[in-house]
Amino acid sequence: MKNLALFDFDGTITTKDTFVEFIKFYKGTFRFWIGFALLSPFIIAFKLKLFPNWRAKELVLTYFFKNTPIDAFKQVCTRFNETIVPTLLRPKALLEIEKHRKEGTEIWIVSASPELWIQQWATAQNIALIGTKLEIVNGKLTGKLEGKNCYGVEKENRVKAAINLSDYQHISAYGDSSGDKELLALADNAFYKPFREG
Repeated sequence: MKNLALFDFDGTITTKDTFVEFIKFYKGTFRFWIGFALLSPFIIAFKLKLFPNWRAKELVLTYFFKNTPIDAFKQVCTRFNETIVPTLLRPKALLEIEKHRKEGTEIWIVSASPELWIQQWATAQNIALIGTKLEIVNGKLTGKLEGKNCYGVEKENRVKAAINLSDYQHISAYGDSSGDKELLALADNAFYKPFREG
């Protein structure tokens, strides 16, 4: 039987939230801050747990990306993967991934961020990916999610739907936030904020 390693992406493999960094990259820092200022009442409500995570994400996606042609969006995703993602990666996380790879462990990323801007990096690393899906209608983003936000209990649900956990002798999981609690609970060995310096 093989072993399995489940990694959160934002804040675990990376030093920053790629959701924020992608918007800055796509729209520019000035337009990013204008948008977040306008959306701040909803973001504050989310931080105070008065507003669900998925709804806050849809509001941000709708503001910045509604009606964006998917082909143009994917082109920016490619540039983001080539130029920004490498600068955000935690060396200790990459070493842990490589250790698992050498041991023959099956590796998955389980992320709340949209798959579209993680997929290229995951594929290049030969890592399977579970992430949030964005709704596309008539070749354009709607700003809404396709299905549920891959966060919290949905991470657990998506993993169980994609992977038969009983096929693995040992499961490791890595996360850095409360949204990873259910993911970490699936593991024999769970690591919380394992790659932080200091």
